[in-house]
Amino acid sequence: MQKLARAVIGTNNVDNCSRYCQAPATMGLFRTVGYGGDSGSIADIEQAALVVIIGSNTAESHPVLATRVKQAHKLRGQQLIVADRREHEMARRADVFLRPNPGTDLVWLSAISRYLLDNGLAHTGFLQRWVNGLEAYRKSLEPFTLEVASRVCGLSVETLKRVAHMIAAADSVCILWAMGVTQHVNGSDTSTAISNLLLLTGNYMRPGTGAYPLRGHNNVQGASDHGSMPNVLPGYQSVDDPEVRARFEAAWQVALPTTPGLDNHEMVDAIHQGKLKAMYLFGEEIEDVDANTNYVGGALEKLDFFVVQDIFLSETSRYADVVLPASPSLEKEGTFTSTERRIQRLYRVFEPLEGSRPDWQIIQEVANRLGARWHYEHPSEIMREIAALTPLFAGVSYERLEGYRSLQWPVAADGTDEPLLYTERFHFPDGKARLFPVSWTEPSLRPDTEFDLRLNNGRLLEHFHEGNLTYRSEGIRSRTPDTFVEISPELAGERGIQDGTWVQLTSRYGQVRVRALITDRVRGKDLYMPMNSTERPVNRLTGNQIDPATDTPAYKDAVVAMRVLPEIGESPLPRVNHRFGHPTPQRGVEVERKWQRPDYRLPE
Repeated sequence: MQKLARAVIGTNNVDNCSRYCQAPATMGLFRTVGYGGDSGSIADIEQAALVVIIGSNTAESHPVLATRVKQAHKLRGQQLIVADRREHEMARRADVFLRPNPGTDLVWLSAISRYLLDNGLAHTGFLQRWVNGLEAYRKSLEPFTLEVASRVCGLSVETLKRVAHMIAAADSVCILWAMGVTQHVNGSDTSTAISNLLLLTGNYMRPGTGAYPLRGHNNVQGASDHGSMPNVLPGYQSVDDPEVRARFEAAWQVALPTTPGLDNHEMVDAIHQGKLKAMYLFGEEIEDVDANTNYVGGALEKLDFFVVQDIFLSETSRYADVVLPASPSLEKEGTFTSTERRIQRLYRVFEPLEGSRPDWQIIQEVANRLGARWHYEHPSEIMREIAALTPLFAGVSYERLEGYRSLQWPVAADGTDEPLLYTERFHFPDGKARLFPVSWTEPSLRPDTEFDLRLNNGRLLEHFHEGNLTYRSEGIRSRTPDTFVEISPELAGERGIQDGTWVQLTSRYGQVRVRALITDRVRGKDLYMPMNSTERPVNRLTGNQIDPATDTPAYKDAVVAMRVLPEIGESPLPRVNHRFGHPTPQRGVEVERKWQRPDYRLPE
């Protein structure tokens, strides 16, 4: 798709869904260590002495990976620190659970970094050998005392000191983070602060250490790796680098655009401004997934020509002039790249349904109808071309991925890969990493007299993102048939709300009618609404605020008003749901799960 955009249409206006979630994490890693991917493997997370999870509901958003952390914590004595607004399962398992005020993670991370430096707890040997920029970074930390962090974040100084000493004392530390960090106006800077802390404590370049921004979709890493962004070609090679461009131009026999294009957010604005007239979208539900869906839908209505390519009629396809039927993963050949940079080959199991085709075939035919002369017979030929033009994938081939073997980029020409991204053999790109100074930006929206509640949002275990796929499964739908809003017991008592009460949530951008679920996972005036709904999407309530470094929407910076409606329905969670009436593990301990006993029966 990025080749179609650049080599055939002649534009760098191409982007992918990582803009909505992981672009700030990638930016933070580019600033400090040079590559926008996990430092090691999932196995490294498992063997770390200490795991820190920030802004990630890992047990539900990344359940397979979470089992490794649960097992290591329970059976091998791994320590676990969790920082989140919501007391989800991983928070209740943690040895230390931090509940900082929304949007303030950068402050406590920077305060701990300053405390480590001021008290001789930083890894000076590692800093001297592998890291630049210490003095400028030290100066940038001057505003971040523990007392300031305590006041801003709502955490005690004693708790912050305990976390600092746990990190300093651990032999190896991995930090995991996700959209609770990245989807804020300071998402890139907070991601940078995480990497700064790891560098300060020498937690790169060794097994069981490093930075792990958790990718929530099965190929969101691969989409970015292969150049589906406005500023880079495959392998994160800059579009404005003349040498890089010349290499691709010689291979493709075309002249390529020389300046970065528009990203997702900028494209929507450009439509409203009358500057962008046509869009080609594939495999993405932009109308529900982008922030402020009313604004996005209004833009799609203004397009002169809109093509949607997908495996079913999505909500976004309602705006399309043409819908091209594509094939799902089991009906095509290709590769996925997972959160740990692992490239895995995909095999066709079924023939495509009549009238549909794999994405690469559709894109090739569109390119050729526009005057190109592409002659790919199989995705392996596309990968061969990528490898020839991209040092990061120089040794990747379908032959080397045969038989369910996998490779973790970078892959040398001889097929040697790098499970651990930074080592004595494979250094940081510039020879040394860099401590990158950052400052704190307050959340873009704060509660006021009109919109007095904070609204958080995220995934559920049962549903894949907004549920476009999983709501088509009767078994999954029966367990979580609809979305809901989590309300704290104290707020419910104050406003006369019970499980099943219908409420209307209103923000400056739209409104949603939804049923309430009373739970102690949230507290006070914090609400939580899953994103699993196409009928009542939470993004009708989110706004246009962005992280300025990446244009990632600040989905978590949302404030709403709540009106209690007279109707009371059933609880939004049916009895078959695993959360219904079940205790959850308490922090740092295991509780008896009575519902797992053979003689247990659900209450009538």
